[in-house]
Amino acid sequence: MARTPLPLNALRAFEAAARQLSFTRAAEELHVTQAAVSHQVKALEKRLGVVLFRRLPRSLLLTDEGQALLPELRDAFERLARALDRVGNQSGQGALTVSSFTTFSLAWLVPRLPRFQALHPEIEVRLMSSQRLIDFAREDIDIAVRNGDGNWPGLATTKLFDEDLTPLCGRRYRDRLRKHEDVAKVPLLDTMRDSEWAIWLKAAGLGRIARSRGAEFDSTKIAVQAAIDGLGVAIGSPSLFAEDIAAGRLFQPFDLTVKTNRGYWLVYPEPAAERRKIRAFRDWIVAEAQASESAPPKRVGKMFAGSRA
Repeated sequence: MARTPLPLNALRAFEAAARQLSFTRAAEELHVTQAAVSHQVKALEKRLGVVLFRRLPRSLLLTDEGQALLPELRDAFERLARALDRVGNQSGQGALTVSSFTTFSLAWLVPRLPRFQALHPEIEVRLMSSQRLIDFAREDIDIAVRNGDGNWPGLATTKLFDEDLTPLCGRRYRDRLRKHEDVAKVPLLDTMRDSEWAIWLKAAGLGRIARSRGAEFDSTKIAVQAAIDGLGVAIGSPSLFAEDIAAGRLFQPFDLTVKTNRGYWLVYPEPAAERRKIRAFRDWIVAEAQASESAPPKRVGKMFAGSRA
């Protein structure tokens, strides 16, 4: 006698809704509509012949049956993920697909990748550039690097380093920036995140300064390259552009750096955390981040402390 197929979509919808206690948040996590989640849960309840949720006007509560099912289902999903990982990674080989945004990839990650490949020649790294959120369940992405506050529900996160901001320039403007007020005399290059200059200017006591606007870019990496080429002065994180600063292509004219409430994070599904290739990449990139933070690059060229604390 054939077994009735397991309702995997319905079980997945129930697990997400039970963990979040919200059909809306479960739908966001699964990238489906709230109605789809509700429909899947109702279908599961009909099949089991029990009610899994108490549906209140503004919230959900698990019934006794729902509370009994959730840990068993979560354990089953985790065991299934581990089994798939064991089968798919027996040799420790295979491609590792990393999603990252352009600035982090070009300025920080790519210059360091040869060191990872030397340590793990059996892992083929595929690097994809994207700013959007990743649906790990539907896309062929293993791990992502994102900028934010680290709050991505349903995903595991590992912090690399904080985001800090300071002016960055090329040789053309290096010696014209002797005190903080001098930024008003040079073109300031903007990105789409226009608040970045405002954050640093406020910390420097220059919140009301009349600034000279330069070109605007959709990527900090492009803005910094424009600064290197003499188009103006960019704003960015010296941690990201350590290689350019150390090589003398880029200069940090002031000691003042300002931390934002954001950082750079690894993001990945919790069940995949111990997959061999993900663990290898995570351990390596965290070590690289710690090394770059504990030993910042020597800044090249004459530096000025600025006129304000």
